[in-house]
Amino acid sequence: MRVMPEETATPPVQPAFFASGVEHFNAMRFWEAHEAWEHLWLTADGELVEFYQGLIQLAAAYHHMRRGTFSGATRLFDASLRRLQPFPAGFHGLDREAAVAVAASHRSAAAAASSLGESDYPKLTLLLH
Repeated sequence: MRVMPEETATPPVQPAFFASGVEHFNAMRFWEAHEAWEHLWLTADGELVEFYQGLIQLAAAYHHMRRGTFSGATRLFDASLRRLQPFPAGFHGLDREAAVAVAASHRSAAAAASSLGESDYPKLTLLLH
C-alpha cells in the first residue's frame, strides 16, 4: 500500500462524520463510531479507504471487547493494526500513532481473554494544524 506523506494529507471530505466518529469512540459508543466512519469509507478512494476501514475495525474491536467476545476483538485488532500502522503519525489530523500503540496493547489483552476496565478504553486525539 502506498501512503501519502503527512504534509500532503488532505482533511476529511466530510469532517462532520469524521469528528462524530471520534466523539462516539471517545464516549465508548463504538458501534456508533463505526457507523459514522462507514459513511466516509463508502465514498472514499485511494489511501483513505484503508485508513477509514482501519478505524472502523478499531471501533469494532473495542465493541467486541466490551461484549466479551475476545476472539472477534483479537481478529479485528489485527486487521485494524495492519491497515493503520503504515500511515504517518498524524495522518488525516488524527494522532494515529498513539491509537495504534494502545490498540496493540489491548490486542494482547483480547488474545488473553482479559477484559478492560472502563478507564482502560482509549480516547482518540484530533491534532490541530
